[in-house]
Amino acid sequence: MRIGMPLNYSGGFTEAVAELGDFEKAGLGIVFVPEAYSFDAVSQLGFLAARTERIEIASGILPIYTRTPTLTAMTAAGLDFVSGGRFTLGLGASGPQVIEGFHGVPYDAPLARTREVVEICRAVWRREKLEYAGRHYTLPLPPEQGTGLGKALKIINQPVRERIPVLLAAIGPKNVAMAAEIAEGWEPFFFHPEKAGEVWGEALAEGTARRAPELGPLDVVVAAPLAIGEDTDGLLDLMRPMAALYVGGMGAKGRNFYNDLARRYGYVREAELIQELYLAGRKKEAEAAVPVDLLRATALIGPPGYLQERLAAYAEAGATTLNVTPLAAHHHARVAAIEQVREWAS
Repeated sequence: MRIGMPLNYSGGFTEAVAELGDFEKAGLGIVFVPEAYSFDAVSQLGFLAARTERIEIASGILPIYTRTPTLTAMTAAGLDFVSGGRFTLGLGASGPQVIEGFHGVPYDAPLARTREVVEICRAVWRREKLEYAGRHYTLPLPPEQGTGLGKALKIINQPVRERIPVLLAAIGPKNVAMAAEIAEGWEPFFFHPEKAGEVWGEALAEGTARRAPELGPLDVVVAAPLAIGEDTDGLLDLMRPMAALYVGGMGAKGRNFYNDLARRYGYVREAELIQELYLAGRKKEAEAAVPVDLLRATALIGPPGYLQERLAAYAEAGATTLNVTPLAAHHHARVAAIEQVREWAS
């Protein structure tokens, strides 16, 4: 399995990038830069490309609604160019809270829009003249919707690659099937190795049956916090705020994809309680209600022998890239954790 890491720049982006050389020597293969309602990921990925030479870089993720499809394609081509062909375009729908709340853009038709964005991006990278008639995007814009002066154009520059890898974040069955069909990679959330087949197996099989051979095997990118040691159980509690936020607060009742996922994992009553508490403003109680066995199953936290067993479980469940967040307090310890897990995953 390849080892990746999200770029944690809470202590400063420049400082975080300066430390990447040590992680690369330890076996880190790819680094992901997130974009929520934060600094944009693109400027930071460009900086990252300029300060590194071999490590792969990826957006983790860019929301599909915040840029036009062609700008997304141009951005990916530009990042692939300045990185010398090391960029992976991570895309996702995000959620109504961010898209409508922060960007003021309607959150509609996420599946259909994602498919069309990917198709347009690949046409741009192939330097085709863009004549695209989709349900949600039409290029050029029809005369009745504009001035009538729009022309079919192709990107001026020659992209480094006409097939930049696309990674889709998805957890719903239809989204997962689409990722397995059209993308080079799939990024689930709260990946539970023992439940993955039950929850996503049918969707993955459905998408894989329609997958083009030139895409190659699906890269399954699984995120997990990482801590190696005999006395590390207490670190599971560090996961509670994020788990409660996503399961409880990322959407209204009936519109929370992460709550749905917890239910599909079998935590029906727990998911309902977490959501009720979180939406009532009782966040600490919601955090306490997150089942510890769910936290443990979706993390790589524990003694060496246990973690080697967990890595085997992740591999058995289909994970090909582990996107780990080392929880050690000091830089040298985080590097050592990456080196150790890379050795086990070899």
